[in-house]
Amino acid sequence: MNLFDDLLSLFYPRLCAGCGTSLMIGEEILCLNCLADLPRTGFHQVKENPVYQIFIGRVSIELATSYCRFDKGGRLQHLLHALKYQGNREVGQKMGFLMGVELSHELDYSQIDAIIPVPLHPKKERKRGFNQSIEICIGLAKAMNKPLILGNLIRDLHTESQTFKGRFERWENVCGIFSIRNSSLFRGKHLLLIDDVITTGATLEACSVPLLEIEGVKVSVASLAYA
Repeated sequence: MNLFDDLLSLFYPRLCAGCGTSLMIGEEILCLNCLADLPRTGFHQVKENPVYQIFIGRVSIELATSYCRFDKGGRLQHLLHALKYQGNREVGQKMGFLMGVELSHELDYSQIDAIIPVPLHPKKERKRGFNQSIEICIGLAKAMNKPLILGNLIRDLHTESQTFKGRFERWENVCGIFSIRNSSLFRGKHLLLIDDVITTGATLEACSVPLLEIEGVKVSVASLAYA
């Protein structure tokens, strides 16, 4: 099999999703250099970090973090582009797994009961072919050994992209567009809500509102990137 893999790599080289160089034996999705250069925030180790502060006075969040900082033109932007627009789902799962490994070492995050992704509207998900937040959640759930609940938090309306919108416009764009199918599935649980990028927090705030109306629910949020 090793000989076959070597021959296959001559025609279909395994390339790093971050820098495009050939992956060495033992490397998966990202090379060691890209892994080392990821702009990690360490926010999960500090409760009132910049991501947590976004939600103060807006919605009651238990914990909030982002795995990396988003630098325009940087390595993380390239990875997110590969995930969202080139359909490289393995990038989302790999990055979710890496984030999950870090969160699993923190006592506060070990209290999470279930992981849920920010949903796309079915129309948009059909057009893209997948939901990037679900891919992140797959890796995250595996690393944290937590259940992943899909299809219970839903997006009722198809809205415009949040890109290029200001803070108030982002909130207007998503306010009231999320709902819950079966409240009993979430009752009494501490939920970790996942998005790919946190900018103003408007989408995660809008998702949290119907979740927090359910008896006994606590909500924490996390993303791959903080812009």
